[in-house]
Amino acid sequence: MTEPGILKLTTYFAERERAGGRFLTDALLDLYEDRRVATSIVLRGIAGFGPHRVVRTDESLSLSEDLPVAIVATDTAEVIGPVVDEAVVLMRHGLVTVERAESAVTRLTDGDVRLGVYLGRRQRSRGAPAYLAVTDLMHRLGFAGVIVYLGVDGTTGQQRRRAKFFSRNTDVPVLVLAVGTAGQAGAAAAELARLEPGPQLTVERIRICKRAGRLLSPPPSLPATDAAGLGLFQKLTVFTDEDDRHDGQPIHRALVRRLRGDGHAGGATVLRGLWGFTGAGEPHGDRMFALGRRVPVATVIIDTPAGIARSFEIVDELTTGHGLVTCETVPAMLTLDGDQRFGGTTLARLPFNQ
Repeated sequence: MTEPGILKLTTYFAERERAGGRFLTDALLDLYEDRRVATSIVLRGIAGFGPHRVVRTDESLSLSEDLPVAIVATDTAEVIGPVVDEAVVLMRHGLVTVERAESAVTRLTDGDVRLGVYLGRRQRSRGAPAYLAVTDLMHRLGFAGVIVYLGVDGTTGQQRRRAKFFSRNTDVPVLVLAVGTAGQAGAAAAELARLEPGPQLTVERIRICKRAGRLLSPPPSLPATDAAGLGLFQKLTVFTDEDDRHDGQPIHRALVRRLRGDGHAGGATVLRGLWGFTGAGEPHGDRMFALGRRVPVATVIIDTPAGIARSFEIVDELTTGHGLVTCETVPAMLTLDGDQRFGGTTLARLPFNQ
């Protein structure tokens, strides 16, 4: 891969997955540190399933022993490009996506975007954790929603940062994802430049499909491949609170069960946030490590355009009263299941309007 700009490499797998004689998480993070990847963050999921339809969830002790993990690594195309193939070599089971992003927020001047802000857990603003100030800024600017992820491991400034049980976990990375307009992202970037040290920013084009239960626009219809025959894929992200319910059941858990039972979705991963908001609601979540119930969660579904169209029918049904739903095009996706592979890591060319 030689194209310019920022690339985001995301790997999804079960936390007990191994590479050789060690955990895959450690193998990937060692790779990212060795290759001096600017930023990576390990996010531990709370529920999900993959191609074998096995549900992994923190609802019970027996099902929480092998929860899903997502690792997001971000840097220039020159750095991430060669790392993609090395990461794939380490994996036998899981899902890999490669997505384009911009570091200059002003390059996207219209439409819906997702702004990523990479912080350190120890970073402060006026004596408080910086992620609180960043979330308040996004709320003031009218963003549709924000979710803050506290990593359990990762790299910041090309150095490994990992959480330790008997420590304050001050060095682990924090990722703030904000959904809004390009104009809001530009305004936020101007204010974020005043933080010390200045955070790494990425911006990606998305589409807001639903907001507060109201349908704005369904996922765009895409062909299965680009003009060169490379596969095109899409990602749905459903932002809700952990206690938002559909027919008495938390929406994120209902989504996992319905998507798995439907048989069309290849998988789904639920990630719990530390802080955030959707819509006009005030920012809320956990200030400490005790997990409360009113924290933001994001359910991520990545599939072919046909699979996403089917999954959106279920998402639409279960988010009639709550939540924020976004869709984006994924130019490269690879699923690995032992010797079986589907997709690839060569970036497809997106339709001109995506």
